[in-house]
Amino acid sequence: MPVQRLDPRTALVLIDLQKGITALPTETSADVIVERAAQLAKAFRNRNLPVVRVRVAFSPDGGDVLRARVDAAPPAAARAADWAELREEIGTGPTDIIITKRQWDAFFGTELDLQLRRRKITGIVLAGISTSIGVESTARHGRELDYQIAIASDAVTDMVREAHENSLTRIFPRLGQVDTTARIIAAMA
Repeated sequence: MPVQRLDPRTALVLIDLQKGITALPTETSADVIVERAAQLAKAFRNRNLPVVRVRVAFSPDGGDVLRARVDAAPPAAARAADWAELREEIGTGPTDIIITKRQWDAFFGTELDLQLRRRKITGIVLAGISTSIGVESTARHGRELDYQIAIASDAVTDMVREAHENSLTRIFPRLGQVDTTARIIAAMA
């Protein structure tokens, strides 16, 4: 169902739009996702609504990295010095909140919920990388915390097409509303 209106106290939550993640091969160009995220951020900042920029980062010794036994480990890659730096194209503003997470979900083990509740936020719009991991995990947890959720369908991407499509067509419609960047911005008016 298209997004026709957003709660007046809605925040934008951008997942992992950082140099290291956006350098990975994705179904839709990460530059396109960053551009659409910047459009959303501008619209939220123009309305003095929070823009939450979430990044994943780890301590230098790697002691805070999850080491669960899994059948499909993430790709092994060396992290460049700027891996966790947020992409500058999204800009910054007085309503921005920076959250650092150490796992997929932006709520678990962070102060995201606290920061949103102190600002009386009742809804979140999600965008970022990757659709089936960071965005979906955050959407699931956000639903459990009773936030009204919207996902910008053209401002999310994944490394795996089938995973991306599964999240967009099967999971997200059960967690909230899914619509385009343009329609979400129009619903803010």
